[in-house]
Amino acid sequence: MKLLTAAFSFLLLIGAAATAQTASPAALAEAAVAQFSAAHEQLEAAEGASDRVKALSDVIRAYEEGLEAMRAGLRQIALREAELSEAFDDESGQVATLLGVLITLKPDASPEALVHPTGPLGHARAGMLVSSITPAMQDAADALRVQLQEATILRELQDEALATLAVGLKDAQQARTELSQAISDRVDLPKRFVADKERLQILIDSSETLESFASGLAVMDVVDGLDALPDLGNAKGTWPMPVRGRILRRFNEADAAGVSRPGILVATRQLSLVTSPWPATIRYHGAFLDYGNVIILEPSNDVLLVLAGLEEVYGDIGEVIPAGAAVGLMGGAAPDLEAFIENAEDGTGAGLSETLYIEVREGGQPVDPAAWFTQ
Repeated sequence: MKLLTAAFSFLLLIGAAATAQTASPAALAEAAVAQFSAAHEQLEAAEGASDRVKALSDVIRAYEEGLEAMRAGLRQIALREAELSEAFDDESGQVATLLGVLITLKPDASPEALVHPTGPLGHARAGMLVSSITPAMQDAADALRVQLQEATILRELQDEALATLAVGLKDAQQARTELSQAISDRVDLPKRFVADKERLQILIDSSETLESFASGLAVMDVVDGLDALPDLGNAKGTWPMPVRGRILRRFNEADAAGVSRPGILVATRQLSLVTSPWPATIRYHGAFLDYGNVIILEPSNDVLLVLAGLEEVYGDIGEVIPAGAAVGLMGGAAPDLEAFIENAEDGTGAGLSETLYIEVREGGQPVDPAAWFTQ
């Protein structure tokens, strides 16, 4: 599998061409290049299945960050093109008016034409005024030429983006497919317990809400007598978000129907990678009610992290996964190339079409996830 480093180098070109405002996208692109290179080194060096899972996860994360930088770059290119077009229309109109005036002036070399009504001084001033027109017009022409050249460069960069994205989007999808297979082949993760499928099914059947299911799962901790998990210590407030996206609703914030839930809702892009923010035991994963696929992680005794709304979930119940481990993918289809370009240029949020529900429970009770995550 290969992801083109040229895709991220292209983003750096965008940063140079689309004015100083692109410093942030260029920096993101540079960071993406570094992450991409490190991920590929891991991929090449991976010998065991777990190493390959980590390498593929890093490649996908680098790809996601690189696409965010590319979106920002394409957006700023579109804005700059609009500015140039407006300036060109304005200045070309002024030049056309001036040329029209000059064309109407008929050359007349008669003695009467050379005598200014106000005398020699007026004649000299008129001559100076006319002589100043030529360099002024030349400056205007030079400025327009520079703007046209910049517009041409921007358009070429956009055309190059189409080819770069076509390859990048295809390779990213291949990385996701290989990640799913690598996780299926993984056999070396430790297991804290073996799930009692019958008891788990009884709990699922008797739970009418996600809250009641999570509460029942927490009680099963005591009944099963699981070994104690490591203390979280000062981890509270340091967890990275499990997915890239934008928060739609916060803890206990009501939606349009007036329904509030004890968690946060995050809008994500299609097929975004979801990862564990902390080493944790997988307590449950699978479909539940209308939440789509749900995965419940236990980073410490009496603490559960609930992630709902995934399309795919990874791992086996009872496995202990490391921090940053891939636990699933959001739904949707691979982004369409034309739609990607159009949405990026328009600055629309059309790509944030999936939603991940995040809930944190302490001692069986829901708490504000904002207290646990850094973002």
